[in-house]
Amino acid sequence: MKKEIIVKEDPKSPISEIFRTLRTNIQFMNNRKKLQSLLITSTLAGEGKSWVSANLAATFAQAGKKVILLDADMRKGRQYAIFNISPRPGLSNYLSGFTEDEKEVNLADYLQETEIENLYVIPAGNIPPNPSELLVSENMIDLIDNLKEICDIVIVDGPPTQLVTDSLILTRIVDSTVIVASSNQTKKDSLHRIIDNIQKVGGKIAGVVINKIPVSSKAYEKSYYYGSIETNKKTKKTRNKKNNLTRSINENQIRNRNTERARQLVEQNRKKDIETKEKKQEQELEPSKVSDNNQIIQEKEIIPNGASADKDANIQSMEKTNDILKQINEYLEQEKKNLK
Repeated sequence: MKKEIIVKEDPKSPISEIFRTLRTNIQFMNNRKKLQSLLITSTLAGEGKSWVSANLAATFAQAGKKVILLDADMRKGRQYAIFNISPRPGLSNYLSGFTEDEKEVNLADYLQETEIENLYVIPAGNIPPNPSELLVSENMIDLIDNLKEICDIVIVDGPPTQLVTDSLILTRIVDSTVIVASSNQTKKDSLHRIIDNIQKVGGKIAGVVINKIPVSSKAYEKSYYYGSIETNKKTKKTRNKKNNLTRSINENQIRNRNTERARQLVEQNRKKDIETKEKKQEQELEPSKVSDNNQIIQEKEIIPNGASADKDANIQSMEKTNDILKQINEYLEQEKKNLK
């Protein structure tokens, strides 16, 4: 099987997710009447209808549905090449009753298994001279009805509608139709004309799939299904915000802790200064021992000397306080460097 079945080769890709979304939309599109047959067509060749048909069928099979992919493009069918199966016998052989080994026509002989579980393919078969006549025959109508009975959904890969009338015939047989249009290739007038033609013959249209839209590598990586660049940037930005917040909280905690420590050191220094001052005053106020008979206790004149001592004590206290504040500032600067 070729790598064209992207839903199997890369099930987590954005393209695979788009096919799953398309499958869901088709399932919910007709909630009153069960949709069992779906035609995939396009305006011109090369717009990707066979690729869309194959991947859509594989997506339904991955959901547990039993799917039969019918290649009705008997002029240029390529489903056998996509799934790497035998090109014959196929649809043209079944409808015409012609087989190379001249065996009796049995529907089971035309269903070929694929590597995808629950997915079976009926290739286009030999190229007949009258594909349109075969598709409008009673055998084609009976085939679709029989396939509906043995599977959950039949997906028909039809030929381009603008080139031949085969798909217009099929739109009346199937339950609904999906048109594949190519970006920058399919003309709007052609698309509107095909829609009008399908509606005129009584066919139902499920919608239009735009294929081959140019997508840059950056836009591809921005898909929500992958861990995209934008998502990684947002995650990184959020992580940086959290780290900055944590760093700010830690800095505040250290700052508060250091402030409290500085306050305690200043308070301890102030108490020491007071105690030192009181001791000096007690020493200066201590009475002198006089050895005369009157035993008169004379106090020293402490007023001028005391004032000078107070001044010296204040100077020493300020110097100690400045030293402590200097140490605190140096400690804070070191903590900031460690945080960075």
